[in-house]
Amino acid sequence: MRRMIAIVPVCLTLLSIRFAASGEEVLNPEMNIRIRDEGMYRSQIMRTLHFLTDVYSPRLTGSPNMKAAEEWAIQRMKEWGFENGHLEPWDFGHPGWLNERLSAQVVSPVKEALNCVVLGWTPSTKGVVTAPVVMLPVPERPTAEELTKRLEANRDNVRGKIVFVGKPQYVPVSFSTPPRRRDDQQLRAMYDPRNPSPMFPGRPQGGPQEPADPSRLTAAQITEKIDAFLLGNGALIKVADAAREHGQIRAFANRSYDPEKSIPSVVMRNEDYGRICRILDDGVPVTLEFEIVNRTYTEGKTTYNAVAEIPGTDKRDEVIMLGGHIDSWHAATGATDNAIGCAVMMEAARILKALGVKPRRTIRVGLWGGEEQGLLGSQAYVKEHFGSFEGPGQDFFKLDAYLNIDSGTGRARGLSIFGPPEAASILREIVAPFADLGVVGAIATRSRRLGGTDSTSFNQAGLPGVGISQDPIEYMTDTWHTNLDTYERVVESDAKSSAIVIAAVVYQLAMREEALPRLTKTEMPEPPPAPTRP
Repeated sequence: MRRMIAIVPVCLTLLSIRFAASGEEVLNPEMNIRIRDEGMYRSQIMRTLHFLTDVYSPRLTGSPNMKAAEEWAIQRMKEWGFENGHLEPWDFGHPGWLNERLSAQVVSPVKEALNCVVLGWTPSTKGVVTAPVVMLPVPERPTAEELTKRLEANRDNVRGKIVFVGKPQYVPVSFSTPPRRRDDQQLRAMYDPRNPSPMFPGRPQGGPQEPADPSRLTAAQITEKIDAFLLGNGALIKVADAAREHGQIRAFANRSYDPEKSIPSVVMRNEDYGRICRILDDGVPVTLEFEIVNRTYTEGKTTYNAVAEIPGTDKRDEVIMLGGHIDSWHAATGATDNAIGCAVMMEAARILKALGVKPRRTIRVGLWGGEEQGLLGSQAYVKEHFGSFEGPGQDFFKLDAYLNIDSGTGRARGLSIFGPPEAASILREIVAPFADLGVVGAIATRSRRLGGTDSTSFNQAGLPGVGISQDPIEYMTDTWHTNLDTYERVVESDAKSSAIVIAAVVYQLAMREEALPRLTKTEMPEPPPAPTRP
């Protein structure tokens, strides 16, 4: 049953925070009730998700689709009453790209449609291409000499052929389903401030890795050499094995982002790839037919972030930001990565606007491009507006927090802020009333390592980025960057819960008398060295 809320006719700014006799700020439970009511019963999340996925996808960086999605989001936020909605340009340095058409089928010895996704930033075929298949075996972790020897041995085999690169991968049947929810006990331990070494929340972290053997080629180097070999020796199409179960396909991009450095390329579902290879192993020739139509957009070299805000009042120069990346890959419509994250953050701010909140600090939504290419949009925004701890801009100390969500459809479970333990304690107090929605707490981190998601662009600069961990649902197992990442995979109730929690956090931070504590000069860790590209 919907809970009826009695609204007391008092200015919301004055209602927002009460002060105890000691002068410490006390959270206002009345606003939490109103946020829950608005977020649960008048949510716009799924409507927003529909437009970002069904209408404006895939949202590849630099593509017209991404820009159209950003323009729609700005217009929608203006309709909700946000102000200063605009696009902010930054230099992507590569053309935009989209696949417009793909058809693929076996024409001999059987007739069957094939399931593939085109590799990003690769060229079109020259019309319909019908050609035999050849296998190009690739040694595992070869030296440059070993790979060159293998390629030279196949030089005469690839011209005029459709080339399957590498043997099919065996994907074993799984007899256990990964948990869709995070374990409550483990989460409480993770977010326990007394835990001396909590696991950093967020995306799964890899275990210890063996030092790289410098004599062996990296995966990127192998791909680069194979692409050059196929291009220089007249191969028609490159086919890679998706190597995933149940028809899942992940297709990223030609690493050069230059279609002239690659032949037409696709990633084929493991089941089709394996079938064709087994037929070839029988000594039976296989002929395939492809038609691929791709388009590049030179104007995409300049791409954009989308920004809109709810202006503050007496502390309007200070800012609370929330956001996520709006770009996606192209195997599907980018619903869980990260249209739903954008929809949740837009919804969290919409809730506050719908309630008539007059925030003390400005509340600003940022939707980033270029996350999938290396957090490029958020890094450009941070550099332009804030600078870094070592080279602060004019507004460096005016950002009180940036909240980021980017791990699928699962409900928010915990927060991690770059800053001192005192900042985490404040967040922990704010989210405590929402334990029934699954959020367990907050912890502090001092990592300035860039990677994973856009909150780390802020952390790297020494700014208070807040990463939000979530229940996995099907994210890393099924939808992350795959052809299954569609509107249907979003859990509406979880997204609503996340928006409610985030709205409450943003509200309380926007209304506090004092900004969140930051690390002092002596506490601030050194920024990590810039990574080197192999």
